[in-house]
Amino acid sequence: MSYSYIDLHCHPSLKPYGKSFSIEPGLNSHNRRDKHSIWFYDSPNFFEKVIQLLCGVCKFTQADCTTLAHGNVRVVCASLYPIERGFFRNDFGTGLISDLAASFATSVGDARVDFIQNIKNYFEDLEREYNYYVQGAGRTATTDSGKFKYVLAKDFSTIEQHLESEEKTIIIVFSIEGLHVLHNDWDNPDENIALANVRKIKAWEHAPFFVTFAHHFNNHLCGHAKSLFDLVGKKTDQSHNINTSFSEMGKKVLRELLSKQNGRRIYIDMKHMSALARRDYIQLVTTGEFAGQEIPIIISHGASNGMRSMDEKVVDIMETGNTFMKEDINFYDDEIIAVAKSKGIIGLQLDERRIADKETIKRLKNSAWIGKLRHYRASLVWNQIQHIVELLDKNNLFAWDCIAIGSDYDGIIDPLNGYLTHETIVHLEEYIERHAYNYMQGRAPSTIKPFNRIESDEIVQRIFHSNAMGFMRRYFK
Repeated sequence: MSYSYIDLHCHPSLKPYGKSFSIEPGLNSHNRRDKHSIWFYDSPNFFEKVIQLLCGVCKFTQADCTTLAHGNVRVVCASLYPIERGFFRNDFGTGLISDLAASFATSVGDARVDFIQNIKNYFEDLEREYNYYVQGAGRTATTDSGKFKYVLAKDFSTIEQHLESEEKTIIIVFSIEGLHVLHNDWDNPDENIALANVRKIKAWEHAPFFVTFAHHFNNHLCGHAKSLFDLVGKKTDQSHNINTSFSEMGKKVLRELLSKQNGRRIYIDMKHMSALARRDYIQLVTTGEFAGQEIPIIISHGASNGMRSMDEKVVDIMETGNTFMKEDINFYDDEIIAVAKSKGIIGLQLDERRIADKETIKRLKNSAWIGKLRHYRASLVWNQIQHIVELLDKNNLFAWDCIAIGSDYDGIIDPLNGYLTHETIVHLEEYIERHAYNYMQGRAPSTIKPFNRIESDEIVQRIFHSNAMGFMRRYFK
């Protein structure tokens, strides 16, 4: 395809920014061969692929700017994310063993882990990560794909300008993951300081397009969904304020973000919110305080859990719904319908643990041939797409304009085998198109209405490019 790819959620800076703490915290090196440069390229070798396959740990980079250049991923919503202290204060302890385990899992380096273990001022860390990007903006880097630079977007006009330019440019649109970042003193949260920090963020030259309101741990603002499972989930305590809704402070922060009186509106991403908080937020923007204000419901990096609603945990679309991970971290059918009706968007994440249940993954065919492996693994993403399409079709909605990619690359995920980094997104597009073609030739005519039967090449063009582009054109202004 001739168009460039767009990713609604990834973490280009998480690893190199972390590595800077062993040199000078927040220093974005001019030399792309330095590990604290956002251009540092570390493609997976054989040993690292084996580790990823066996342990789900990515020692390589997935979303650095060089990888983005190689993969023709030209627009990304780069998530600023000061890592939460709760990851490193857990049942593993806070000593050497904990440091080694955490560093191995996230590849951010021991110095960064030590810093996070004792962090109180998350807002300071947020500003430093923002400035990490500012340091390198507009600077040319020579890659095997040619000379590239990255720019920071103020609004959609920045995207249009640089995509139409002959210069090879990666466009960074900021988002923030987790509003724990609003606190200057985590142990003594102050409402006035949190609100003042919202206003500071809105005053940035490159203010975020949206924010992921909750994340993995209590943030004093909004309840979160359980997101950590298996060994990490057993050793890490997410219980404080899990599955609750908005606090009074959180409601004030929400209003400050959505206000147009203090700068451009910053939209809300529902990922990581508890199901209860999501229900309350959807009510707020559809029939409540913000009704009629054209606020899109956003899921930047998510997946369906296949169930009807948080109150009716039954599967209506059996073929796909029974293959999904049935946890609140994933989204219910009624929430996906709300996204579509609001002219919002859902970025499908490429984390194998999220998009399918363990039994489905266990039953999936494997192959030593990369082409077959990619075909089988792409089916997990296609199942998500098919489910959303059939769900929206049953509700008489056009189904193909609210689905995009929100990979979560370099966000401590277990990527799909065969699709380990942004370099492979072209192959994911290729195999999704095959599944789309087979669907349209087979199941679709007896399942979905004529207005939702479109060509397979249009399907992938929408999912990998134009849906996200149209969404930003409409709201990032």
